Amino acid sequence: MFHRLRQICLVAQDLDPVVAELCDVFDVAVCHRDPEVGMFGLHNALMPLGHDFLEVVAPLAPGRAAAAERHLARRAGDGGYMVITDTDDLARWEPHLAATGVRIAAPLEMGAYRGLQLHPRDTGGTLLEINTTRGNTGPEGAAIDDPYGPAGPDWQAHVRTGTVTGITGARLQAADPERLGRRWAEILRRDLRPHSDGPDSNGPHSDGWALDLDNARIRFEPDRDGRGEGLGGVDLAVAD
Repeated sequence: MFHRLRQICLVAQDLDPVVAELCDVFDVAVCHRDPEVGMFGLHNALMPLGHDFLEVVAPLAPGRAAAAERHLARRAGDGGYMVITDTDDLARWEPHLAATGVRIAAPLEMGAYRGLQLHPRDTGGTLLEINTTRGNTGPEGAAIDDPYGPAGPDWQAHVRTGTVTGITGARLQAADPERLGRRWAEILRRDLRPHSDGPDSNGPHSDGWALDLDNARIRFEPDRDGRGEGLGGVDLAVAD
């Protein structure tokens, strides 16, 4: 059974300017806009980063996307919203989630894709989703053209890797990063360890904790910007 970080979702008050800026800075293209997110009062855009994905969602209109609007208000503006992972055996996760006291906030299903959005009050940190798509291969043999339901039927035609080649991690911030990290480690069935970006690191210095998925690292760091608990950063792989 594999388990990898596949997608990061950001939330914005206004969709199009944010998407345009991300496409310009990272030299990527929109592969899909999913009408199904309208059931949550949202509209969105997905951009492939290699075979990973960056999504932006935004309220369709004031008062129509209560959860997203609360998040925007709580964290004082645009920013991280969801950590989305995929696996080849979603059925094995459901009894484990129940045993760890995690409720399913939104079960999702469309065609070959099935996902479980977990209740953020039970996970802490930010929204977490575990999903699967029939025909998915896994990290050892993950082809650039493997199916991924949320990205639409032809996302492969929109891949550009001249600047950004993938997502390598997510950074969650909290007043008590160890406590948050231990909860996520329990949920994701991974070991948590102390982690600090050293002074010679290419990334910002951070004293915290980390766990590894098959293809990425999730870090748990102190809240240094005063925006409160949430998804505060994303690590990207870039072309040489």
